[in-house]
Amino acid sequence: MDRDDFIIFVYCVVYEQYQALTEHNKLRQRGFSPILSDEEVITIEICGEYFGFHEDKAIFRYFRKHYQAWFPALRDRTTFVRQAANLWIVKMLIQQRLAAISGQTHDSCQITDTLPLPVCVYTRSQRDKCFKPEADYGYCAAKDMHYYGFKLGIRIARTGMITVFPLLPARPHDIQLLEDLLDGFSGLILADKGFIDAYRQQVWSRKGVQIMTPSRKNMAANDIPTEFRPFFRRWRKKIETVISQLTERFAIERTRARDLWHYQSRIARKILAHTVCVFINLQLGRPPLALEGLVSL
Repeated sequence: MDRDDFIIFVYCVVYEQYQALTEHNKLRQRGFSPILSDEEVITIEICGEYFGFHEDKAIFRYFRKHYQAWFPALRDRTTFVRQAANLWIVKMLIQQRLAAISGQTHDSCQITDTLPLPVCVYTRSQRDKCFKPEADYGYCAAKDMHYYGFKLGIRIARTGMITVFPLLPARPHDIQLLEDLLDGFSGLILADKGFIDAYRQQVWSRKGVQIMTPSRKNMAANDIPTEFRPFFRRWRKKIETVISQLTERFAIERTRARDLWHYQSRIARKILAHTVCVFINLQLGRPPLALEGLVSL
């Protein structure tokens, strides 16, 4: 499909989910409704992210220049940015609803990992005043990188759709964050070596969650059955693909904001943009993670 068709498709998806969310719970209890509808704002954000515009100013300029006729109420950038930031919870709810109605939330086998989110250059962290005291120092073993910021927890279904994405503190080890990553889940979880902990795995097993990880070289036995290892590698590859898409296509590691409110909103729209693209692929019968050829740019 071309860009016009994509924008229409995204708007229809957002409109349907927004109406379902607000059918019995009005979003605004008093005051005037905004001139630019919430559905239009979220649609502009999702499409802007997919088209490669990752800053509010760039998204606003692109749609103001090329799609003013489609969004005649898109006039003031400050109003657009403020309205978009205020909708961060709505974007999270739409993402959760899309994962639920597509059946991905209840997938009995899911994959989890974490992604470092630096908020500034490491050498500037001492004098940086943003996100204090929320941000902290962390270490990413996969990239051998010390950084200052947050950690994004990710859990995906076997299709590649994101089902859970908590914003986590950077300092704790991954194994200490299982409560946030596995809350409300029961089934099989595939994780990397950072989640190896025999005691915690037994605790979660009693809760109905089996955590399967590859063994380290110095470990005597491998808990993964031989016949299951090809599936494990293939499904683990999917979360690496998802993280790569979030990093490269949606530039999630370069999210810039001066406060947690705007930061959470921009993280939420990137995750929602990824989820909407996977959802559209599922509707069209395409490979779920084939984001590259979804739109003829």
